[in-house]
Amino acid sequence: MRKKVLLRSILALSIPIYFLGGCHKRIQDTSEKGELSLIANGEDFIKEGFVAKDGWRVDFTKVNVTVDKITAYQTDPPFNAEKDEKMVISAKTVLLDAPTTVNLAADNRILVARVEASPGFYNALSWQMATAGPAENNTILLAGKAEKHRRKINFAIALKKPVQYTCGEFVGEDRKGFLTPRDKADLEITFHFDHLFGDGEKSPDDKINLTALGFAPFANLAENGAIKADMTTLKNKFSAREYQKLERSLTSLGHVGEGHCAKQGNF
Repeated sequence: MRKKVLLRSILALSIPIYFLGGCHKRIQDTSEKGELSLIANGEDFIKEGFVAKDGWRVDFTKVNVTVDKITAYQTDPPFNAEKDEKMVISAKTVLLDAPTTVNLAADNRILVARVEASPGFYNALSWQMATAGPAENNTILLAGKAEKHRRKINFAIALKKPVQYTCGEFVGEDRKGFLTPRDKADLEITFHFDHLFGDGEKSPDDKINLTALGFAPFANLAENGAIKADMTTLKNKFSAREYQKLERSLTSLGHVGEGHCAKQGNF
């Protein structure tokens, strides 16, 4: 009888020790996590203004871009967006799961999301340009002024082109995505608006200027010194070639630094 009582006592003591051990392990795992941030960057092109490929000086007061469904991945081998069709994922962290609009004209580096994440090298990213928020059911809302040969135009242009991007490692002066325990790291989605407007500082036969739409097709729509247009207006008033360039340019805006992304339009 005493043996049974002793056995019950040992079991009763061992159960709390087991669960305490499990709790201790979970607390330890949590303490190893760090903070992963996502930055949106429109580059100096947006923040400081630029000269388009056709000589128009363009300055923005607003560049509202809506992004959604952003996930960071640890992949092995590294994902190459220009070659690989699938990621081999070892870990992932959801950075954003609801449409969020940022004004790229406000700063070069805008915080989109900040979450707790497990340590490791986040070397891939997927995200969407979505239709919601202050962009008034468009993916992008551009507002500002343009000038050429003393002709001045105020513009408000709403662009709707949902795109799904899948990107590899950030490419730039600094490598990003290395998160160590109890530390901080960031990732970046970068918008290359020279793909849309071209770059007046480069030669006319530069690849970016051959494929970009430029600002002149928008300027041609101005009435009384102003442009107010959406995709329906642009489709009706642009030539077929201009509208095709517009759609291609909008699809190619998303990068990770200078790193290219695989893209799928109209998802």
